[in-house]
Amino acid sequence: MKQMWIRVWCGIVLAVILGGTAAQAAVELNMYYPVAVGGPITKVIDDMIAEFEKANPGIKVKAVYAGNYDDTRVKALAAIKANQPVQLSVLFSIDLFELMDQDAIVPFDEVATSAEDKQWLSSFYPSLMQNSKAKGKIWGVPFQRSTIVMYYNKDAFKEAGLDPNKPPATWKEMAEMAQKLTKKDASGNVTRWGVQIPSTGYPYWMFQALCIQNGLELMNQDGNQTYFDKPEVVEALQYWRDLAAKYKVTPEGTVDWGTLRQKFLEGATAIMWHTTGNLTAVREGAKFDFGVSMLPASKRRGSPTGGGNFYIFKKASAEERQACLKFIKFMTSPELSARWSMATGYVATSPAAYKTATLEKYVADFPAAAVARDQFQYSVAELAVHENARVKKLLDDAIQSVLTGAKPPKDALGAAQQQAERVLKPYR
Repeated sequence: MKQMWIRVWCGIVLAVILGGTAAQAAVELNMYYPVAVGGPITKVIDDMIAEFEKANPGIKVKAVYAGNYDDTRVKALAAIKANQPVQLSVLFSIDLFELMDQDAIVPFDEVATSAEDKQWLSSFYPSLMQNSKAKGKIWGVPFQRSTIVMYYNKDAFKEAGLDPNKPPATWKEMAEMAQKLTKKDASGNVTRWGVQIPSTGYPYWMFQALCIQNGLELMNQDGNQTYFDKPEVVEALQYWRDLAAKYKVTPEGTVDWGTLRQKFLEGATAIMWHTTGNLTAVREGAKFDFGVSMLPASKRRGSPTGGGNFYIFKKASAEERQACLKFIKFMTSPELSARWSMATGYVATSPAAYKTATLEKYVADFPAAAVARDQFQYSVAELAVHENARVKKLLDDAIQSVLTGAKPPKDALGAAQQQAERVLKPYR
C-alpha cells in the first residue's frame, strides 16, 4: 500500500513538473519594430501585445524598438545573420525586394494556407497590397501604413483672407496661397512660412508624391527600372525648388522631417505635407483650428502609400511561423486595426476596420481621419526596387543637391538615373 502511494505521489510530482515545463515552453517571438513618428506608438504596441498574450498564454512577444525604418532593417538583418532569434518584424513595405534578394523572408502564402487565412489575406485595401506582392506571392501584410496628407492652419488661412475650408487643390493654388500665408516681421524676417515639405528623413517619398501628381511613377512593377530623368520628374523637382527660390514660401535648403510637426504646431508654417501617422499627435497638440486634405494636383492627384508591413523571417521554425501568423492576424483584425488608427493616425488597413462601430463614430466626429484612406483612390505603390537602399539614396542625394541650390534638377536627376541603371541592370 505504502509503495502504491509512493508511486501515486511520484506520478503527481512528475505531472506537476511536466506541467510546469509545458507551461514554461511558450513560443517566444522577437519582433523588431520601427518608430518613424512622434506620439505614443511604443505604448500602443506594448498594450496590444499585452492583450494578445493574455488571450494567447502560450505565445510571448517581445518588441524591439530599433529606431527608424532603415535602422530597424539593418539591425533585424544583422541579428538574423548572427543567428539571434528574430521571427518577425515590421519593416518598410519598400524593403520587399531587398528582403527577397537576401532570402530573409517567407511568403505568407506558405504560412497562411487555410481557407480562413486566404480570406484574411484578401481583406486588405488593394492599394496597400501593391508593395506586398512580387513573383505571384504575398510577402508582407500591411500594418503601419499611411499616405501623405496636407495639414493646414485654418486660423492662418482666415488671417490671410483665405477660405479656411478650401485648401489648395492644385500646385498653382498652393504656391499662390502660400505667398499670402507667408508672414514677416518689421525687420523682414519670416515668422511663418506658407508651406513646408520635409526634405530629410524620407525625401524620395515626398518627391514621389510630386511626380505622381505630375503624371509619372518613378519605377516599374518588377523593381528593376527607374525613371528619374523623365521630363515630368524634372518638372516636379523644379516646382519643389521653386517654392523656395521663386515663390519664397518655404525655407532655403532642407526642411527637417523630425521637427516639422512641432513647427506646424507652433505656427511657424501654415501648411505642411506629412504622414497621416502624425494625425493624432497633431490633433492633441494643436492650439488652433486645423484641417487635413488630400495633396494638391498638377496633372492629377496622387500620393504614394507608405509605412511598414509585417514580415515573417525564413529562419523561424514551423511552430514560430504559425505563432507569428496568429499574432499578425490579431494585430490586423478589424477592431484592433480601428483602435490602432484612432490611437496613432495611421490608416486602418482593411475596409472592415472602417465598418466597426468604434471607427465609424470616430470618423463621423473627426472627418480628417478619413482623408488618408479616401486618398487611396489616387495612390500608387511606394518606390521599391532591387537594392532599394542604394537606389533610394541616389534619389535622395539628387533631391538634396537641387533643394540646396547646388545643382539644377535635370543634371542631378540625370546623374541619379545613370547610377541607378548600373545598379539595377543585373536584375533585368
